[in-house]
Amino acid sequence: MRMSRLAIVATLAVAASLTLSGCGVAENALNGAISEARASVDDAVSEALGGAGISTDGELPSGFPVDDVPLTGDIVGGGAGPQSSGWVVQTRLADIAAFAEVQATLEGAGFESSAVSSDEEAGFGTFTSGAHTVVLAVATGSDGVVTATYAVTRA
Repeated sequence: MRMSRLAIVATLAVAASLTLSGCGVAENALNGAISEARASVDDAVSEALGGAGISTDGELPSGFPVDDVPLTGDIVGGGAGPQSSGWVVQTRLADIAAFAEVQATLEGAGFESSAVSSDEEAGFGTFTSGAHTVVLAVATGSDGVVTATYAVTRA
């Protein structure tokens, strides 16, 4: 599972740098790079879940550590890896500014943040406690809906 977590962190770091360092880069090239980064995030999540898909049924995935990992927003759905090896949960947020609220909620629950970066379109970060690591990506979709994706593994 360590490799999957590292793959997710690396992919999110690339996505963050592409999103946040777009100054001076042709807009269409940047949009293509961001699309590739988002596809890589989806692939990394799928790998972390052992190929399991992410539901949109408004329910938490089986075994999700709800008492240890606080969520912000309305639950859209999620997925669980085999034998509770990891989970992904997506929530809907009011706006991109809610990234700061999500970060504060995780830090308030004892998670230490690292590699946190955000702007008016997206936010990324890794949050670690004694029991879990959360890789968080918050982004505004083309439909204007802001979604937080939590990829959670055991620390």
